[in-house]
Amino acid sequence: MDDNTEILTVALTGLNATDNPGPGLGVIRALREEYPKIRIIGLSYDSLEPGIYLHNWVDKTYQIPYPTAEVGLLLDRIKYIHDKENINIIIPNFDSELYNFIKIAPELTGIGIQTFLPTHQQLEARDKANLYKFGEMHGLNVPTDIIAYSAEDIKKAEEKFSYPMVVKGKYYDAYVAHTPDQAQKSFYYLSAQWGFPVIIQQFIKGTEINISCLADGGGKAISIVCMRKLYITEKGKAWAGVTIDSEDLTELAQKFARATNWRGSFELEVMRDANEQLFIMEVNPRFPAWIYLTVAAGQNQPAMLIKLTQKISLPPVPAPTTGKMFVRYAWDHIVDVSEFQQLTAFGEL
Repeated sequence: MDDNTEILTVALTGLNATDNPGPGLGVIRALREEYPKIRIIGLSYDSLEPGIYLHNWVDKTYQIPYPTAEVGLLLDRIKYIHDKENINIIIPNFDSELYNFIKIAPELTGIGIQTFLPTHQQLEARDKANLYKFGEMHGLNVPTDIIAYSAEDIKKAEEKFSYPMVVKGKYYDAYVAHTPDQAQKSFYYLSAQWGFPVIIQQFIKGTEINISCLADGGGKAISIVCMRKLYITEKGKAWAGVTIDSEDLTELAQKFARATNWRGSFELEVMRDANEQLFIMEVNPRFPAWIYLTVAAGQNQPAMLIKLTQKISLPPVPAPTTGKMFVRYAWDHIVDVSEFQQLTAFGEL
């Protein structure tokens, strides 16, 4: 396949661009840089995801069933979209939808749609509720935690480690609690938002670093780009960051890839403490929202993922360029309300 002349059709999710943005727009930007003729099909869950209305980035959008819906509904909807759009590749960009997409991957392959996803076992191993045990098993530093199913479990956390502590939702969101009252409020909010369990984690003070990786499924991370957060939102999301490089960060990413035989993209959220120890705070099983920074660093991970799905040999990956910085910003995009009404009524735009 000629990468730059063949017109690929890629469908993807993650078109939201709020203060907790999805990876979708960054992935699209990276793909369009490598594949000028690419056709992008947006898959949305909500009619107000901003990427839907950015027509210079997204060629057409279809609504799909929420991840909580029966998996057969998702498969039927994808088949309907495929009949119209002839999709080559699907890239899911949300944690909560991965289980369903992994489950239907064999059926997607059967109708000509490629994916490059981890297995259910790999997904489960890095789950927030299992991460501490995973770290113990493979010699990785992970903060101590308590898996909480009721507010009473906060007391167990207090007995195990002191305040402040981090209260995390099953899929998303995390809050630093300095008092029992703050811990309780965070527990109730996160359990209502994302369900159980809620994870209460030991607080580690240090420098926040994120590592975006792409692994081949055979125990090797073929691309590793590290970013130090420069500005962090109230939700703990990077609003500015700069590429860095160090041998211990690279080895940490390779160690995770070897331990899991991970297939596809993943992001390590890491804390470097005052003693230079690295702690894995979370493992996100998809591209991060700041994924376009990998392009600036000379390693276009979304484009590499496309080549992996197409079984195209990758050239040697250069060392990432350090000192490349991103600064995120907000933009008021004006659209006609008729577009919103059309998507809401017919599920297509």
